Amino acid sequence: MPGRSKTDKLDAVWLAKLTEKGLVRPSFVPPKEIRTLRDYTRMRSDLTVERTRYWLRMEKLLEDSLIKVTAVSSRLTTASIRDMIEALIAGERDPRVLAELARGRMRAKIPALLEALTGRFDDHHAELAAMLLAQIDGLETQITKLTTRIEQLLEDLPAAQAQREPDNSDVHASPDDHLEGAAISRRALSAVERLDDIPGISPAVAHVILAEVGLDMKRFPTAGHLVSWAKLSPRTIQSGAKSPTGGRTGKGNPYLKGVLGQAAAVASRTDSFLGERYRRIVKRRGKLKALVAIARSILVIIWHLLADPTTRYFDLGADYHANRVDKDKKIRTHVRQLEALGLTVTLTSAA
Repeated sequence: MPGRSKTDKLDAVWLAKLTEKGLVRPSFVPPKEIRTLRDYTRMRSDLTVERTRYWLRMEKLLEDSLIKVTAVSSRLTTASIRDMIEALIAGERDPRVLAELARGRMRAKIPALLEALTGRFDDHHAELAAMLLAQIDGLETQITKLTTRIEQLLEDLPAAQAQREPDNSDVHASPDDHLEGAAISRRALSAVERLDDIPGISPAVAHVILAEVGLDMKRFPTAGHLVSWAKLSPRTIQSGAKSPTGGRTGKGNPYLKGVLGQAAAVASRTDSFLGERYRRIVKRRGKLKALVAIARSILVIIWHLLADPTTRYFDLGADYHANRVDKDKKIRTHVRQLEALGLTVTLTSAA
């Protein structure tokens, strides 16, 4: 087109010149050890998703044969339901015999199990169910093997090992003067153990986070840089003079965002600072945005824990915001609102 109205080529030339002069910030490329660890954690995540798919196929097969055990048990992965499926594959069709295989708290649901296990499960269902169980067991073996390998790789990383906190106590003090609690607080913890203290994060989730983020936080000068790299902060979307707030987050690392979303969902149900923060945000922003906010808070905590190996996670408590309320200011606000309605307010202290 005459005039070269589109600037795509001009922008590309400008970016190429900036890169040539070293003015473009390089992308984050973790060291070889972290990349190797990342391959193992990503493979484990993919196999876990595949295992879930096979369990869903198993549920569909049972539903096709009118075996409604998922109406009694929320999961097929329990030991009781596994024993019942294996008995069905072995040729047992009597609902009473199958229901008696229930264990623990599941035995209280035997009457419901009798009705749920009354179906038309036949030989071809048994053959297909045996194939699905074999696939699930094979995936389970591979996942366990990968987990063991991931733990070994983390043990071989010096930065992931326990770093003892500096002891600032008096060097002339005798060992008897130290309290047991102080010794426990100075106990060296590995990176996985320190991340495990955060509500919602398990060792398996910590493995994925360390593999995706790395252990060297010098790559991210601040926690905000890490949050922005993970695409957990709102994007700036400007059109002319308009700059709307509350933009959507970008498409970041799917493995990192996935486990952070899981951790945020678990933390939202806890009686902790993160759980209370979720309940405060969800009232005005909705569930999805509240989960993203909690995932962002968790990633900020992770940055601080990895930036300083001697740092420990300390939960502020679910009553953190309630304890910081200025009671006198709140009383004056309520009195002013009542007086605006034409009421006379007399304050009396509760006994």
